[in-house]
Amino acid sequence: MTATVRTTCPYCGVGCGVLATPDGQGGAGIAGDPEHPANFGRLCSKGAALGETLSLEDRLLHPALNGARVSWDAALGTAAAELQRIAEAHGPESIAFYLSGQLLTEDYYVANKLAKGFVGTPHVETNSRLCMSSAVAAHRRAFGSDTVPGCYEDLDEADLIVLVGSNAAWCHPVLFRRMADAKAKRGTHLVVIDPRRTQTAQEADMFLGLKPGSDVALFSGLLVHLADHGFRDRAFVEEHTAGLDTALDRARQIAPDLAAVAIATGLAPQAISAFYDLFARTRRVVTAFSMGVNQSMQGTDKGNAIINCHLVTGRIGGVGQGPFSLTGQPNAMGGREVGGLSNMLAAHMHFAPEEVDRVRRYWNAPRIITGEGMKAVALFEAVRAGRIKALWVMGTNPLVSMPRADHVREAIQGLDLLIVSDIMANADTARARARTTVLLPAQGWGEKDGTVTNSERRISRQRRFLDSPGEARADWAVLAEVGRRLGHGKAFAWPSAAAVFREHAALSAFENGGTRDFDLGALADLSDGAYAAASPVQWPLPKRGGPKPRLFSDGRFFTFDRRARFVAVQPPGLAEAAGGAHPFVLNTGRVRDHWHTMTRTGKSQRLSAHRAVPFVEVNPEDAAFHGLTVGGIARVSTAHGAAELEVMVTDAVAPGHLFMPMHWNATYASAARVGALARGVPDPVSGQPELKATPAAIAAVAYRARGFVLSREAVPMPEAWWWARAAIPGGWGVQFATHDGSREVALALRGLVQAGGYELAEYADHARGRYRCAVYDGTRLVASIAVAPTEARPDWEAAKALFAAPEPEAPERRALLSGRAATEGAGPTVCACHGVGLDVITATIQGGAGSVEAVGAACKAGTNCGSCIPEIRKLLTGETAKAA
Repeated sequence: MTATVRTTCPYCGVGCGVLATPDGQGGAGIAGDPEHPANFGRLCSKGAALGETLSLEDRLLHPALNGARVSWDAALGTAAAELQRIAEAHGPESIAFYLSGQLLTEDYYVANKLAKGFVGTPHVETNSRLCMSSAVAAHRRAFGSDTVPGCYEDLDEADLIVLVGSNAAWCHPVLFRRMADAKAKRGTHLVVIDPRRTQTAQEADMFLGLKPGSDVALFSGLLVHLADHGFRDRAFVEEHTAGLDTALDRARQIAPDLAAVAIATGLAPQAISAFYDLFARTRRVVTAFSMGVNQSMQGTDKGNAIINCHLVTGRIGGVGQGPFSLTGQPNAMGGREVGGLSNMLAAHMHFAPEEVDRVRRYWNAPRIITGEGMKAVALFEAVRAGRIKALWVMGTNPLVSMPRADHVREAIQGLDLLIVSDIMANADTARARARTTVLLPAQGWGEKDGTVTNSERRISRQRRFLDSPGEARADWAVLAEVGRRLGHGKAFAWPSAAAVFREHAALSAFENGGTRDFDLGALADLSDGAYAAASPVQWPLPKRGGPKPRLFSDGRFFTFDRRARFVAVQPPGLAEAAGGAHPFVLNTGRVRDHWHTMTRTGKSQRLSAHRAVPFVEVNPEDAAFHGLTVGGIARVSTAHGAAELEVMVTDAVAPGHLFMPMHWNATYASAARVGALARGVPDPVSGQPELKATPAAIAAVAYRARGFVLSREAVPMPEAWWWARAAIPGGWGVQFATHDGSREVALALRGLVQAGGYELAEYADHARGRYRCAVYDGTRLVASIAVAPTEARPDWEAAKALFAAPEPEAPERRALLSGRAATEGAGPTVCACHGVGLDVITATIQGGAGSVEAVGAACKAGTNCGSCIPEIRKLLTGETAKAA
């Protein structure tokens, strides 16, 4: 067995340490690293299943030019020549780079240096614009720098944790377990503020289900309450801040009293008063905010409204207190450090003349840019308008994730040059075509080597433990080679990722002297060996003085006068009001077990079991009014696009509201790209688009038949059908809906799964619209098909259990055709970590397990990352109610 390697998870911004033990066959055993301070050995369901995502299925393994395989020399030669030609013909600002929080810091650094220093384009943007750029803007306005003040230990030490727009139980599960531990050990109160009653809200002591877009009103009212009721820290405010009077005047205009806050937010005055009193009387408060705050036309103001409340009480920089931005991606913070956003330069520097000159001299950059580039939404509008001629996309899938994604798809086709660096050949963006399209195979997690920075400013190593498949290369090395081909050999001559990191660290310390928050001077001379063995560390790390887990405890900020700034925020509002043809408000977000556009998690049958199809959450009142039924198909439409989704009826969403997950792409579903529905009006300060409140309509779609196909290899589906694909034990499953009858379905699907020499075992009752089929290669089960009228849809869960056996026995063979389970199954998966199904948990509760802990002791559900605990608790309540 190959030695275990310490590395870092490639999913969210928690930055969990992972122990990977290669199996010698391209896979690896995965465990949490008990020594990593972000997770102390815990992993969520996604992290625990990383070993199931390492297959080479659908990997991009070789460079390609306009769809034909070519050598690396030919691919890079074309890329460099076209970039040069376009820069000369249209100017360097006709070239853009669109990067990703999935990249390592070293990749980000080289891309930024190449574009902003040597190509001469300011248009270096990242999908992190869609994630945390409003938090960045709020930090800069308040602190003079993009500084996250606190650390994860504050979650352990807080007496009150306020989660705003964060479903941490599903999106940051390991951090949420720390919050739950604090609640159990020290009685920490948990308040959740969200328009949707999320799984996190189900675990809270207080839930405030406010109207979308009204956060500014709630926190403006809190600022007024704190200032007027004796909770102002006068010494801190007078000595260390500026602008309170102006901010307070604006807050009084927005929220003059409790009644005004109640009208704006839709909350009961008693609930608002209880929250204000709890916040006011608790010294150790952490307010953690995430996408529900950031992904908004007012995201920056929402962040500053929160920060204002911490500044007025002096609750910042101390143990267990402060505002805390929970980052979405593993290296969004690292991208911010190197200038991966178009309104940043490098090392947390911007575009003041002295900063531009400093970076120019350090890089010896001949074409250093002097101003900001276009932010994501504007960038793709410029692509569509033809002002951007060349686009290099790295490690992200904007054809799914960008708002107005159909417009993005059309826009990319008009480019002179599209370069895509990716690990997956079937990613939507990798399948796009421009006049010249260059595909470059990138190294994936486990193959590449570098650093990432998590939400608490902690830099950790991602280490290589697998050989690179095919011709995959490190992104930083590919970028450096293009830099050399463009004639800048000396500036791009790094021999290793460690050398890139040293240059990045040295730039952070260059002419710093404590005037900038980001300083890695102590790591600027790190040897290759020390880099290879580096333990997780938090910045700042200046040459003199140790790391600081918390900043601003001395009341000194990074503004010119070292004072923090209160910000006068704008009145609350939404970019587009629901009404008329689009009476609903569409919210978007993540599910527990999938990540971004599923290019990695979609490979895992464990992660695909919890939510196997794209869905829309609808309130029971709205479902009844619009004739929507549980498990039926609904069409959700906006002014910008449409999707078809399975209906989930739940009071988690309020009447008039819908929720749709962001993950499903064209590989995994026929019509579920959430980006196609959102207009994405940008925040005027941060440029982050509104993705949480799009006016929408919903209507039932009356398909004639429902069914599924289970197969050892993925099969294509007829174009006119609704379908959703998921990895299952033993292969792939597709659930479908169609207007065709069972006879037409049988003809279509037999042709897809039947090859020469295969045997068919069939059951057909076309008069009743029913058909079942099992396809065998000798005794080996190759595929299984079932279709029935929509109201009698076949049992997908039972069939999956039968299909898991490659050579079923006679009872299982009969069950495949009868549609009845041969043995008792586990039901839909609830606990992905241990693979525990709904039926097992329900039976455990009925057998006497009366608590989450008792359920865990009996069947292990909920004993790892705990992200399934809200569902287990709901089942406990339901079974207790039935018994009563």
